[in-house]
Parts: sequence; C-alpha cells; structure tokens
Amino acid sequence: MRKPYDLAPLGDLACFESAARNLSFKQAAQELNVTPAAVSHRIKALESELGQGLFTRQYRGVELTEAGALLFVALQRGFETISDAVVRIRARQDRAGVSLAATTAMSALWLTPRLAAFWKAHPGVAISQIIQDDGTGHGVDLSIHYGDPAREADETRVLFHDRILALGSPEFAAAQGIRDVQDLARAPLIHTQSGTNPYTEWPDWFAAMGIEAPQGPGFYLNSYLISLNAAEDHIGAVLGWEGLLGGSLTSGRLVQLVPDAMASPSPFYLRIHNRASANARLFADWLAAPEA
Repeated sequence: MRKPYDLAPLGDLACFESAARNLSFKQAAQELNVTPAAVSHRIKALESELGQGLFTRQYRGVELTEAGALLFVALQRGFETISDAVVRIRARQDRAGVSLAATTAMSALWLTPRLAAFWKAHPGVAISQIIQDDGTGHGVDLSIHYGDPAREADETRVLFHDRILALGSPEFAAAQGIRDVQDLARAPLIHTQSGTNPYTEWPDWFAAMGIEAPQGPGFYLNSYLISLNAAEDHIGAVLGWEGLLGGSLTSGRLVQLVPDAMASPSPFYLRIHNRASANARLFADWLAAPEA
C-alpha cells in the first residue's frame, strides 16, 4: 500500500530540526535529552536516506548546506502549524469547565460565597478560579474587573454598582470619636494602592463630600484584603463597597463610620472572553442575575 506522505523517519526529522535551529549537535542533544553521538547518528541516517549532506561539519560547529536549509524551512513551517493545532486542542480539553479570573479580594469576598449556590443548580459544571491581581484576565473564559465596561472589546455584564462607605471597627470608631465627615478627615485612614486596579480612593470620596483632602495620618498598603484586615485590627478607616463587604458589615467586624456615602463611579463587571464556552456563558448569565 502506498504511503500518503513521502517522509523520512519522523524521529530523524525532529532531531535534524533541533540541530539546524541551534546549529549545534551538542545543544540539540541537550534539548532532546539524548547524547551528541545519538544526534550525529540520526543526522547521518537522514543524510543517507536523502542521498546528500545536510550539514557542513566545521571545527567549531556546523552549517547548513543548501539542501539542509531547504529542509529546515519546510520543517519549521510544518512544526509551527502542528504546534498551533496542539495548543488549540489543549485549550479545549475541558470545555465542560469554566475558568474565571478575579483579584484575591473579589474572589474571597464576593465570588467564592456564591459558587455553592451555582454548583447546587448546575452540578455538572466545574469552575476554576484563577487569582490575577494584575487585572489582565489572560487565558480564561471570564474575568472580573472594576472600571468602565465600555473600554472592553469583549462582551461584558455588570455585576454590581453600589455605594462606597467609610468603614472601621467599632473600637476604632469609639476611640476616634467619629461623629461626622469632618471628624473622619482627621482620623487615621488606610489607603489601598495596588498599582494595577483603579480603585476609588479617599481623595475622591472626600471630594464627593465637599471636603478637599483628608488631614489625618495615612497607612498605605498594596492589597485590599490586607487593608480590610488592618481596619478590623483598629488601625484606621477603610473604604468599602456595600455589595462587596456585606459579610463584614453583617458580622459587625466593620461598621459604617458616618452616614455619608459616595455612589461608586465605576461598577464591578464581568468580561466574557472570545474563547468562552457555552458553560462559561451560562455561568456569566447566572452570576450577573440580580438574585445570584
């Protein structure tokens, strides 16, 4: 029976491609985890199969002959095509599952408590949470962000858009004697500066209250979860989204320090990436529904 492709042994071709790309039998041997003698043996077998030399051997290395260069270009194109196909196939290996990226704080405070309810309704769908505090949302079906959804080229769903409160521990509120916004402006404040997520900060909040800037001491942290922990440890006041921190408010670990609140200038939203599967869209619709 005639072969569909007129090819030399694939192992010899793969060995040649590595040696040609590195212009070194020794480096090819290291890459393929074999000995240089094994590489040389395969190259000689391939040259014998083709009836002509593929390398010019020199004292300090090797160079491709004209035939070798022709074969190398053809193999590179073929291997690149195969590699692209393998990557796409691997990316689809678990399309029943859903991958979702979120910051540490969003995952811990808002997302994880909702997963039990989703799994109860859809037990066959696995959710993989990927922590990405840089806000990139790379390589996933879905990702959660804070900001303007209109900036995204992908489809989005608004998750919540609520009030930003000034929060602190009950002990902190009592010790500082905070009665109004003016008192709060003189109290110690915790600032979260992640460098990647454009969270609303204290100057914006006080500006919305008609106050130019806080005058009290500041504590600067680069993690919102650590900022919340610091507030619960009575170190200072922290800004909190009402929809994000319902558990902390209900438990009494944090309390609203003043009745004033700022409408959040941006929502938390869900980005649906191009690679999103049908199950990912199912989860996106469920997560953005008012009762989720």
